[in-house]
Amino acid sequence: MTTAPLPDATSDNWVDRHAPQKLKPWLKLGRFDRPIGTWLLLLPGWQGIVLALLESERSFGWYEVWLLVGFALGSALMRGAGCAVNDIVDRDFDAQVARTASRPIPSGQISAKQAAAFVVGISLVSLCILLTMNLLAVLLGFLSLFLVAAYPFMKRITWWPQAWLGLTFNWGALLGFAAASYGVALGYGGYLGLSAALLYAGGLFWTLGYDTIYALQDIEDDAMAGVKSSARRLGSKVREGVSIFYVLAVVLAGAAGWVAGAGPLFWAGLALYAAHFIWQVIRLQPENSALALKLFKSNREAGLILLAAIAFSQISF
Repeated sequence: MTTAPLPDATSDNWVDRHAPQKLKPWLKLGRFDRPIGTWLLLLPGWQGIVLALLESERSFGWYEVWLLVGFALGSALMRGAGCAVNDIVDRDFDAQVARTASRPIPSGQISAKQAAAFVVGISLVSLCILLTMNLLAVLLGFLSLFLVAAYPFMKRITWWPQAWLGLTFNWGALLGFAAASYGVALGYGGYLGLSAALLYAGGLFWTLGYDTIYALQDIEDDAMAGVKSSARRLGSKVREGVSIFYVLAVVLAGAAGWVAGAGPLFWAGLALYAAHFIWQVIRLQPENSALALKLFKSNREAGLILLAAIAFSQISF
């Protein structure tokens, strides 16, 4: 069976261009044809790592380099597992939505049982990566499974499933901070500070903003299928809602930097972070699905800006 690029994947993505035909449904099940989700899961983890180093006034060593690599691999794998779980639970809903009907499970390319085996396999690989980190990071990694497992059901019980996604996708900020605090406090068990909690809270509102924009693509199909979302709940006030979410994201990220003792370059970077959100809100056209997807994807750059702001904040002149 041949497969065409999915509606929200670029036509030149590497899976459709280069992957063997038999692997394409599996790679699409894990969203490896759409790396933006991996970036958005990864960046809070990287931010947490560099924030811990900033607060403890430490520089990168080989362990920290491994953390960056391990988080990249783990984010790709766990994002794939989470997407597969979501597709298993949502297979009936996805079949009713134009953008998701051609996904591997609702289109019949992969069965729910096969997808469950896929989840188990890549989760075990992720576990091997997690076990290289300190005790607190390992515990936080296990706790994240509850968030991942519960997320697919949120759109059935609340108008704010995007908030739960924020709790889930930004968990890496806590995990990264804990992993990078290895040997700094509490022996070798790691610790969490106020700055990490503030970064996590800021990331939650960042996700609320960008995933509300993303949900604009499905607002009509979601209404017909009875699926709830922040985009549907906000209605004509979606621009105002996204603006509030982004303001809170900037304020909380700034508070995290202040608590961690960030230098002048952090505040310059934070200003660019805020400017990027202003650009998104100005450009936002709720009825324009193609633009909504473009603005959503631009949040990789927003996350990279904040990462750079934290990473370079120790430079003084």
